[in-house]
Amino acid sequence: MQAEARTKRGHVTMTRLYTIATAVIIATVLTVATTVTTTTARGGQVAPEGAASCSSLASLMLVDTSITGAEVVEAGAFIPPGASGERALAAAARTYGSLPAFCRVTATLTPSSDSDIKVEVWLPVADWNGKYQAVGNGAFTGSIRHNSMAAALSRGYATSSTDTGHEGNTASFGLGHPEKVADFGWRSVHEMTVMAKAAIAAHYEEGLRYSYWNGCSAGGRQAMKEAQRFPGDFDGIIAGAPGNDWTGRAGASLRVAKPLEADESARLLVEKRQLVHEAAIKACDADDGVTDGVVSDPESCSFDPAVLQCSGTESDSCLTASQVNTVRMLYSSPENPRSGRPITGLYPGSELGWTDLGWTRSARDTGLEQFRYLTFADPEWTVDQFNFETDIVQAEEVDNDTLNALDPNLAPFFDQGGKLISYHGWSDPQISPANATQYYRRVVETVGGAEEVHDSYRLFMVPGMGHCGGGEGPSRFDMLTALEEWVEEGKAPDSILASRERDGVVDRTRPLCPYPQQAVYSGNGSTDEAENFVCQVR
Repeated sequence: MQAEARTKRGHVTMTRLYTIATAVIIATVLTVATTVTTTTARGGQVAPEGAASCSSLASLMLVDTSITGAEVVEAGAFIPPGASGERALAAAARTYGSLPAFCRVTATLTPSSDSDIKVEVWLPVADWNGKYQAVGNGAFTGSIRHNSMAAALSRGYATSSTDTGHEGNTASFGLGHPEKVADFGWRSVHEMTVMAKAAIAAHYEEGLRYSYWNGCSAGGRQAMKEAQRFPGDFDGIIAGAPGNDWTGRAGASLRVAKPLEADESARLLVEKRQLVHEAAIKACDADDGVTDGVVSDPESCSFDPAVLQCSGTESDSCLTASQVNTVRMLYSSPENPRSGRPITGLYPGSELGWTDLGWTRSARDTGLEQFRYLTFADPEWTVDQFNFETDIVQAEEVDNDTLNALDPNLAPFFDQGGKLISYHGWSDPQISPANATQYYRRVVETVGGAEEVHDSYRLFMVPGMGHCGGGEGPSRFDMLTALEEWVEEGKAPDSILASRERDGVVDRTRPLCPYPQQAVYSGNGSTDEAENFVCQVR
């Protein structure tokens, strides 16, 4: 099976390299054919001999690609399309006002007869670091992620983003449009990468040195899809809170929402969620040897919500039997009838992110969209029709590896020297942390052992962190620098410093450790200082 997977991925890789080579050849021919006069560009940089000016990129000829714009944006002058009004313009100034000048290239990609993929590529006018960073999307969002591009550009990167082939944050685009589903699932990101690299090759005289992907949530799913399908696209990949099991998460959220929509008495309102959270922290906080208000290892937490069940009249200080069952349902991970994999639930410590109907609203909405438009192709389908035992099977069969990113054979990516950093908050209420840990373990089993995987793929679980950030634990960290050092200098991240800020002051730091290691207190010094912890397997 592994040999068959390697052969399949090898074919994809060769196809991918041929596609990029063709694009770069076309871009190079265009560059050589274009007479560029060395002039001072806006922003003060002199365009190098042999490189295409920004405006000439409008004539870039690529397969299935229409360049719709190419112009220099003055430093601090970018305003996102559609932004108007005093408040929107003020927000734009805060987000983009410090950006350097850049060449903004817009394009429409049509790899199929039903594709309409919008892409933007930003190329620094001055001080390009020789690197490219593609940024990811969220949920079913069909929009360019300008704010993420701004973060990449501010660090000297050429950067790109795509709307994934549709507009709006709904899956209705997929109704009767299987090619658009493929665009959203994996094709748009790959085609964007090919186009962006061609633009970079045409615009800069010096060659591209390194390519990176950076995304969280749906962007984490896209990250894993790239590593699995197109192992040659990126040298380094950051996959935050990856929604690998896209259909499974959809089913998990609706499995809880269905009975709660039907029975209001089983719902956990704010006060009850706080009650459960405090009890879970009390039960499991000290398991790691430090009492700090965070569950550091929820996989081993044995909290039983039955301790909160009312012995008499219901009150805010106890749970009814049906509410206890709701908590258990949220924590549980029933088996997928098709694959045998668990459909992962949430963990103790995530309760403050729950809602009246269980998982976050985004998780429920995404789940409903998945089944309504992509699984059943029925705009009238409702949550009360959901049948876990049969519908999760149909969802996977219809998806057929289009959105799901579950292939554990990352050997082709590793063999090309690719480095993958994934991270996930243990208190995430939107995508189960078990999504990340279970996938990591399956990669270890498939590729051939923890040591080989550890050289190319490291997972960092973040105690107390919610979905892609926030929460009660230290959740500010710099994964990009860690990845750069790993890819460019061979310095693997044995730990990554995380901090927590309250009222504008950092009040706690803690090392994040590569799974399955945990941060263990040395027994000396403040438990709010990272230097007093070591990474080890407990």
